[in-house]
Amino acid sequence: MITTQQKIAGKSRNVAFHATRSNQQYSIAWYLCLVIVACAVISISPVQAATGTKYMAGSPELSAYISGSNEVSPGETVQLKVIIENKGVNEFKFVQSGIVERDDLPNTAKFLTVTIAQGDVPVVIKSDPQMLGDLKGSSIANCIITMKVDADAAAGSYNLPLNLKYTYLYDATQYGVDTIQYNYKEKNETFSLPINIKPELKISVLSAKGEHLNAGTEGYVTLEVKNIGHENGKKAIIKIVRNDMSPVLPTSGSMYIGDFSVNQTVSSQFKVSISSDAEEQTYPLDVLVNYENSEGDQVTSDIETIGLQVGKKIDFSIISSADTISPGQKKVITVQYTNTGGAPAYNVQARISAVDPFTSNDDTAFLGTLAPGETREAAFEISLDKSATIKEYALDSEVRYRDALDNSLISDPMKVRIVVKEENSLLGNPIILAVIAAAVILVGYLVWRQRTTQH
Repeated sequence: MITTQQKIAGKSRNVAFHATRSNQQYSIAWYLCLVIVACAVISISPVQAATGTKYMAGSPELSAYISGSNEVSPGETVQLKVIIENKGVNEFKFVQSGIVERDDLPNTAKFLTVTIAQGDVPVVIKSDPQMLGDLKGSSIANCIITMKVDADAAAGSYNLPLNLKYTYLYDATQYGVDTIQYNYKEKNETFSLPINIKPELKISVLSAKGEHLNAGTEGYVTLEVKNIGHENGKKAIIKIVRNDMSPVLPTSGSMYIGDFSVNQTVSSQFKVSISSDAEEQTYPLDVLVNYENSEGDQVTSDIETIGLQVGKKIDFSIISSADTISPGQKKVITVQYTNTGGAPAYNVQARISAVDPFTSNDDTAFLGTLAPGETREAAFEISLDKSATIKEYALDSEVRYRDALDNSLISDPMKVRIVVKEENSLLGNPIILAVIAAAVILVGYLVWRQRTTQH
C-alpha cells in the first residue's frame, strides 16, 4: 500500500517537472522573438548599416606645359608633346553611415578635350582636337601637337593658346537612403604654351644662269644668292648638290664666301658636268649654305632647288651617199659630216677605220669648228684588195672634238658605206686596150706616110 508520505512526494515531483518544462519553453520563445526582430530591422533599414564617403569641397586644378625642347626652326614640321597635369585635391572628407557612395570625385576632370589654336604665332596647326577621357586628381595625360612653322617666320618667343574643356562633379545631393542627384559643371580653361622660333640663315636663289650645259659635256652655273633669313652667317660656304638622280653633277661644288649677313647677296660660279644620257629639258640642282651661327655651331641652311636648262648632246651624222670602188683600185672617197647636236664642236677631226680588204695611208681629216647644223666634207684615200668580194661594205668612222671647256670627246661610231663593184669600163679590158693601141699605131703610121708622100 502506498503511504501518505509517498503520495505527497510523488505530487511534489510532478509539480517540479512541469515548472522546468515551462521555463524552457519560455526561453525558446524569447530567443525566437529576438531573431525575428533583428531580421525585421535589417530588412527595413539595410542602408543605415552601410558606411559612405562624402566630400564637401574640391575641383580639378589643371596645368599644361611642353615636354622637352620648345625651340623650333622656320619651315620645320614639328611634333610637340604637351603634358596635362591635374593637381586638384578633395577637401573635407566625411565618412559615416547613411551616406551613398559617389561614383565620381569632385577633383576628376571628365571628358577632357584638348584644342590648340594658332593665335598670332606664325605656324599652321595640323592637329585636330584630342579627347583624353577622364583625368583624376594627382594624374597626368599627354597629347601630341603637330604643326608647321612658316618658312619666313621671324625669330622670337611666342605663345600658343591651348584650350582645355572638361566636366567635373560640382555637387551631389542625397535624397533619403538610396537616392542621389549629381550636379556637373562644364569648364573651359586656356593656357599659353611658350615656344621659341630660332633665328636661321635662309637663302633665296635670285638667278641661275647656265653656260655650255649640254648632255655629255661640262659647263658653268652662275648663281645670285641672297640671305633672306634672320641670322648672320659666319664662315659661310655656298654649295651645290646633286638632286636625287638628276644628270647635273657638280664638278666644283663649293665656294667660300665668309660672312653672309641678312639681306646680303653674293654671286658664285660652279662647274658642273652633264650625263651623256640627259635629254634636252630642265633638270633640278640643290643649293645650300653651311655656316656658323650666333651660338658658334656649324649648321646647314634649308635646301633651295633650282632648275637648269640642258641642251642636246653634241652629235654627228654622215649625210653623204655611198661611194663606189672596184677590186684592186685605189681611190679618194669623200664623206660629209654634219653636227646634229645642240652646241658647237671645236677642233673636229674625222677618222675612218680601214679593215680588210681595205687599207689606207690617209685615214684622218681635219674639219675645224662645226656649229650646230653645219656640214663639212672629209676626203680619205683607200685601197681595195683585188680579191675583195663584190658587195656593200660599211667602214667605222668617228669624230674626235673638244667642247667649250676644251674637254676632249669622241662621238659615237658611224658607218661609211662603200659599194664594191666590178670594173665595167672598156678601158679596163686588156684586149680592148691592145686593139685600141694597135689602132692608134696604125693611124699614126698612115698619117706619117701620107705626109712623107706629099713632100
